[in-house]
Amino acid sequence: MFEWIIGNWYVVLGIAALLAAAGFFMYRFFKLPRVEQIAKVKEWLKYAVAIAEKELGSGTGELKLRYVYDLFVGKFPAVAKIITFETFSGWVDDALEWLNEQLSSNESISELITGEESE
Repeated sequence: MFEWIIGNWYVVLGIAALLAAAGFFMYRFFKLPRVEQIAKVKEWLKYAVAIAEKELGSGTGELKLRYVYDLFVGKFPAVAKIITFETFSGWVDDALEWLNEQLSSNESISELITGEESE
């Protein structure tokens, strides 16, 4: 075992660096006040909703919600254990409302999400 570690020191160092970086970012996130944590999650949800809209299109509400929830659990596993799905769903509704405003008022975002150029 010791010989493997010495022979693959770069792998061990890489794994240690990844774990340290993940720990640092988790520490920074959980050190923030609760209001700021929620604000960061809500800002990230805007991005996730935009991805879901681009991938799944409109008219796929439940499927889009599940897709965003799966992304959320992957990104914020500790937070996902704390909040209820109903709270999360409300946050997604807020993010969808923001996205709809952006789609109607910003041609660049609309083209990026829908893939259609406006005339």
